[in-house]
Amino acid sequence: MNAYDEYMKEVVKPMRAELVNVGFKELTTAEMVNEHMAEANGTSLVVINSVCGCAAGLARPAVSEALAEVQNKPEHLVTVFAGQDQEATYQMRAYFEEVPPSSPSIAIVKDGQLAYFIPREQIEGFPMEQIKDHLVQVLNQVTTA
Repeated sequence: MNAYDEYMKEVVKPMRAELVNVGFKELTTAEMVNEHMAEANGTSLVVINSVCGCAAGLARPAVSEALAEVQNKPEHLVTVFAGQDQEATYQMRAYFEEVPPSSPSIAIVKDGQLAYFIPREQIEGFPMEQIKDHLVQVLNQVTTA
């Protein structure tokens, strides 16, 4: 591993921990993604994490707060890190090819099928509370359907 990769690994630790600390499992390889997608029954909340400011100030806090507020929590919380775990991110995105790649983004997958997708365009520039409310509303609909 070169000095840049080592540096970035350290820089993103707290960004990874922010989701792991609220119950997310990191999928860091394509194999982990495939295993999750093959075995996960019910609803999975998938966060495509990123180092950008809108992930730090909007996406991750909105997801954390939404999970604290939502009535029916998804059975599975998983995350891949764009720009860091490239194979895992590429593989996860292959499961919802109908939407353009974007990070950060939030996907709701139900029984292996994409049920809802919140792209970066619906995160960046919006108030965190609005993103949280949007996610709570969608999760309450998808997890009870």
